[in-house]
Amino acid sequence: MQIEVIRAWPHRMESVMLDVPEGSTVADALAASGFVGLAPTQPTAVHGVMADAGVVLREGDRVEVLRPLLLDPKEARRRRARR
Repeated sequence: MQIEVIRAWPHRMESVMLDVPEGSTVADALAASGFVGLAPTQPTAVHGVMADAGVVLREGDRVEVLRPLLLDPKEARRRRARR
């Protein structure tokens, strides 16, 4: 089955299409992606919905590797309010 794994930064992105066997999980997709530095515990989403490493994928799924937050959203709002 065909799936896509995406990793994005503010000004660039990497995307790879994979042919994985039926029953593959998010962890399997991350391992097969070839992206350096990914762990099975990496925060991920499938089509924008948070998913852990054990989620079984379906044909056409898009696995998105999530970046860590640079700043807590509440703190960002506080800083904007102070200005």
